[in-house]
Amino acid sequence: MIDYSARILFVAAVDKEAAALPEGTPLLVTGIGTLPAAISLTEYLTVAREEGTLPERVVNIGTVGALRDGLDGVYEVDRVVKHDFQLKVLSDISRYLLPAVIELPTSGKFPAQGLATGDMFVSDTATRDRLAVDSGLCDMEGYAIAAVCQRFGVPVTLLKQVSDPANESSVGAWDDALPRAAHELADAVRELGFLPRS
Repeated sequence: MIDYSARILFVAAVDKEAAALPEGTPLLVTGIGTLPAAISLTEYLTVAREEGTLPERVVNIGTVGALRDGLDGVYEVDRVVKHDFQLKVLSDISRYLLPAVIELPTSGKFPAQGLATGDMFVSDTATRDRLAVDSGLCDMEGYAIAAVCQRFGVPVTLLKQVSDPANESSVGAWDDALPRAAHELADAVRELGFLPRS
């Protein structure tokens, strides 16, 4: 049964990303991709709002590809974009769109990077180089989670651990990177005071 009274709600795409969180931690596992993330979190926050128990903060933990060389470990996301949404029109349609960029405050305790979200696992150098112009990291859920939290007025923190270099060598490597990622992410949320120190 889902607990809708969590003060801090942790959100992950897959359970292995959150495997090092203490048992009983309020956790919503959304599934992979922007649509599952948006649907799952919207359903949760709708019920919580109806019950008067919206969380004080959503903390999204997950793995990301590094779009630039030398990035490793855990990062706080300070801006997020949806990289695979492209609409070139000359009419007044912008009022129907979500923001092109969502800016997020960070704690300053971890290095910050921009995040490019899209419904694809980035594993080729050409896409990596294109996205690296504006972002250091890429994932498949972050923008959706930030957008839903913005709509509900719930503060959100995106903590992302680099699991792969988002190029041809990434194929088949992600699953092996998850145990390390889970522990680094759990340590990071403790450092930010979202969990008691073990």
